[in-house]
This record gives sequence, C-alpha cells and structure tokens, in this order.
Amino acid sequence: MLPADVTDLLKESIFVVLKMSSPILLIALVVGSVISLLQTLVQLQEQTITFVPKLFAILFSVILLSNYLSSILFNFSLSLFDKIQQLSH
Repeated sequence: MLPADVTDLLKESIFVVLKMSSPILLIALVVGSVISLLQTLVQLQEQTITFVPKLFAILFSVILLSNYLSSILFNFSLSLFDKIQQLSH
C-alpha cells in the first residue's frame, strides 16, 4: 500500500465521519439555540435546562437517521473491503 493510498483512505474516512456526525450535531445546535432563546426571553438562566431537550433530540435524530447512517457506513465498509481485496491480488 502506497502512502497516497493511505492518505486517500484517511481522507475518505474523515469524510464519512463528517457525513455521519453533521446531521446530529446540526440538530443539537438548533435545539440548543432555540432553548437558549427561550431561556433568554423568559429570563430563566438555568444551565441544566438545555441538557434534557438536547439529549432527547439527539436520541430521536439517531433513531430517525439510523437508516441513512447505516447506509453510509455500509458503503464505506464495502469500498474498504474492495480495497483490501485489491491489495491481495
């Protein structure tokens, strides 16, 4: 395996991690911003209030996006296995 192959594999794996984590992080960002805005409007400055809604939003988004996330991981695994098979020939 050449250094260029390792670099390409590293780039692809980082891209897969970004594709899998970005929807969940975006949902957590939106929920946190909405809760912070509501806390500011109501003038309730409790730090622990944002934790539970974000936790449920992340859990719900993982359940909702599980098909999408598993397909990304499955396709990456297939391409990785193909590259391993090409190395053995």
